[in-house]
Amino acid sequence: MNLLNEIQRRRTFGIISHPDAGKTTLTEKLLLFGGAIQTAGAVKSNKITKTAASDFMEIERQRGISVATSVMVFEYQGKQINLLDTPGHKDFAEDTYRTLTAVDSVILVIDSVKGVETQTERLMEVCRMRDTPVIVFINKMDLEGRDPFDLLDELEAKLSIKVQPMSWPISKGYSFKGVYKIYDKAINLFEASKTKRAEEVVQINDLSDPLLDELIGEYADELRSEAELVETVYDTFDVEKYRAGKLAPVFFGSAMNNFGVKELLDKFVEIAPTPQPRETNVRTVRPEEEKFTGFVFKIHANIDPRHRDRIAFLRVCSGHFERNTFYHHTRLNKDFKYPNPVTFLAQAKSTVDEAYPGDVIGLYDTGNFKIGDSITEGENMQFKGIPSFSPEIFKELVNRDPMKTKQLDKGIRQLTEEGVAQVFFQEPGSRKIVGTVGDLQFEVIKYRLENEYGAKCDFEPKAYYKACWITSADAMKLSEFKRIKGNNMVVDKEGNDVFLAPSKFMLDLERQNYPELEFHFTSEFMVAS
Repeated sequence: MNLLNEIQRRRTFGIISHPDAGKTTLTEKLLLFGGAIQTAGAVKSNKITKTAASDFMEIERQRGISVATSVMVFEYQGKQINLLDTPGHKDFAEDTYRTLTAVDSVILVIDSVKGVETQTERLMEVCRMRDTPVIVFINKMDLEGRDPFDLLDELEAKLSIKVQPMSWPISKGYSFKGVYKIYDKAINLFEASKTKRAEEVVQINDLSDPLLDELIGEYADELRSEAELVETVYDTFDVEKYRAGKLAPVFFGSAMNNFGVKELLDKFVEIAPTPQPRETNVRTVRPEEEKFTGFVFKIHANIDPRHRDRIAFLRVCSGHFERNTFYHHTRLNKDFKYPNPVTFLAQAKSTVDEAYPGDVIGLYDTGNFKIGDSITEGENMQFKGIPSFSPEIFKELVNRDPMKTKQLDKGIRQLTEEGVAQVFFQEPGSRKIVGTVGDLQFEVIKYRLENEYGAKCDFEPKAYYKACWITSADAMKLSEFKRIKGNNMVVDKEGNDVFLAPSKFMLDLERQNYPELEFHFTSEFMVAS
């Protein structure tokens, strides 16, 4: 099959949401409809009843949350679906932001009871920065939640995007009967089933069909009036506006009970964009180019603790990746061969011989990769838009077992290379200061250091406001600043100078006092524009 055909077959998307909106449950049900799994685990009351397919770290199983991006691949209606399930917890937002650089569209899950929440707004801001196409799935319609029209109004007001209902709920809460597919005049009526695929679809000629009264009784007239209002208020769906990130189609359902999930998946396969072009520091890379290119957006050590493996997640951007072929690592300016690339179903991995644009593959890594690295067939370029952000919480790493110092050093370097946190080094004494965007990350790091590396540690809070990467064309001024601000100067893993500002006031003051210096709040300055 040729390259263009393979590109047309692929749909690569991420699922994003506020915690507890039902994102992992929806992921499982999509896998269920795609035939990738036969029964789904349930995530209920923040406890894993049966391990969720996409949650594989032990701490995820204990806490009932996703803290690492999972990749799942399955076939559906002749298309290859590459699904990236992201952490919902705000403390792991940076992992989600980076994952959004590797997808071509997203499905945003909204809790019908709680509506749009703060984390939802932040995630949508990232999507809007890149004009990422968004499909909204309003979940938990079988619970006593908000009015559907109120939810649509809130989506438009808080997320600054036009919406277009593609399905409509037939009542809600305890009287929820199913969904009406507006675009093809079909009704799906389901029995509550948490583990099996629901297939019952009833085609009706139009809403005046008397069959509707037989099927849903007293709710038929309510559906008729609401559907008429939807047609009056909302424009006809425009697929090009959706692909341009200007219009979000909306589906209603219950992921837990399989309401509305098939409608979502069927329409997604039809309208979602194929793999899209990507920007580099030298040019735009188009997927149909013959030569292979790709970038690393995530690294995960010990994905299987029994084998101590470390895997770099690579998004293929153009051309055709082949196993056992030498490719150029642009940052290291070296060529490497990858004999065992893998594809994923969460923790399960299988070796792949080739990959095409849109695919996410895992490359076994011995320490050569960092997040943001680019791989090509020889061209020197760096893909843009995969920065490390300035942390918001800082704590000093304290070794509680001097006999395991080497394990601690190795562990903190590997874990921070995954992007869950950043580590800064301060002399004298090689103090290590870890920075994150949320407190839960420290809990995860401590757990993994002890359980994966045998190293015990504590974290002592430090009162810093922000980490700023410092550069300057004036070497004398930079040297002066580092000397005067020595107590607040550290270096990152790459040896770049970083200023840990104690407060916003002090940061603003230093920027005024040293106009010759540039203060960067993400690491993207290292990618030449």
